[in-house]
Amino acid sequence: MAQPIVLFDINETVLNLATLQPKFSATFGSTKALKIWFSQLLHTSTVCISTKIESDFATLAAISLDSVAMHFDIRLNDSTKKELLSGFAQLSAHDDVKPALSLLKEHGIKTVAFSNSSMALISKQITNAGLDDYFDDILSVESTGSFKPDPKVYHFACKTLNTEPNKLRLVATHDWDTHGAMSAGLQAAYIARAPAVYNPLYLQPDIQGATMVDIANQILEAAD
Repeated sequence: MAQPIVLFDINETVLNLATLQPKFSATFGSTKALKIWFSQLLHTSTVCISTKIESDFATLAAISLDSVAMHFDIRLNDSTKKELLSGFAQLSAHDDVKPALSLLKEHGIKTVAFSNSSMALISKQITNAGLDDYFDDILSVESTGSFKPDPKVYHFACKTLNTEPNKLRLVATHDWDTHGAMSAGLQAAYIARAPAVYNPLYLQPDIQGATMVDIANQILEAAD
């Protein structure tokens, strides 16, 4: 079997959002604010997909901050919003990411960062997390005007990488993302970063694990 190109979702899958927790908790006075904001951000992007609204992730992130501020009955000025969102570029990689990416690259498997964020932001994230030498390429969905899990976004990745869908495998900690990739004909791998029920209505990846090294080893086994 030909070795697949492996796409990696970035936010939460590769990079740890917990880096943002102190600022969000201090600003909103709640440890729940970060989770609410990110969930709102993903919800808004999904609505944009369904109703054909073209936007970008930075715009949706700012709008979602305003929604969270209303939830906690506070007002955010522009400088506070800018400071909160700037932290997105400073996220640390999960401890298991570098060993896993190194393992895949040692076996000749191409690794690609693939995110809803802009190319400028992803590039900053990868550099600031010390991952420049661990990815062969970076892909942003921004030129599509849409977001994952829109099928056209996964097809965009196939076209950009000049490969068939079944030769691409997406690694993500979001079941809606792995399901979206598989619905578009890609392979997928699900990493359980936090305790969660994988939606039983979604397509189930043949590779699942609790650590990125485990995921990498299973990818290598499947490629043999």
